[in-house]
Amino acid sequence: MADTILTESEASLAVEDLGWRYLLDCLTTAVTVGSLFDACEVIRAAVDIAGPHANDHLRLRATADRVELTLETRGKFRVTTQDVDLARSITKAVRTAGYQTVAHPAHHSVQSLAIAIDAMDIPAVRPFWKAVLGYDDVTSPADLVDPSYGGPSLWFQQMDEPRTQRSTVHLDLTVPHDDAVARVEAALAAGGRLVSDDRARAFWVLADSEGNEVCVCTWQDRD
Repeated sequence: MADTILTESEASLAVEDLGWRYLLDCLTTAVTVGSLFDACEVIRAAVDIAGPHANDHLRLRATADRVELTLETRGKFRVTTQDVDLARSITKAVRTAGYQTVAHPAHHSVQSLAIAIDAMDIPAVRPFWKAVLGYDDVTSPADLVDPSYGGPSLWFQQMDEPRTQRSTVHLDLTVPHDDAVARVEAALAAGGRLVSDDRARAFWVLADSEGNEVCVCTWQDRD
């Protein structure tokens, strides 16, 4: 069967019962572990089952208490049927090893973070950010990414006129669709304010007490 790019809703629905979540351009899950030795066991199970597809689809991040597994088809910045097949196979292998793939561990849900910079002249400011961060060029959906995938991606939002009523830098936080409302409510209870929910559920714009903004994003209402 040909490898097919999935829509937002198709990608989300395909992995929900596996403990994975779709985060705009990738599938992500977390595995709670008790040590770095356990983390290595989870990684080995995932890499072994992914086999020759691991390099082009699988990303890993590990600490002594958590392993995050991310799948996307590199170069396409989208999720495909092959990514879903790998999620199923990896989930089975991880469970066979005695661990569980979950989207909402006790610490916090899986998520992805991007930094957005409003700019009048993107070609003028982009080289600075690439150089100072040591990031690599990409074409979509971000403009610059950490080559180690450890830091947030960076993208530039074209402005027609200078924005003076708010900061020209904000965060884009993508969370599981079934965690977004709780995350927004927690932020508001912690002293934040709702700037706009006109585009919810795609994103809510929140700000802290000094006006610094973050968009809490999901895949929903984007198809």
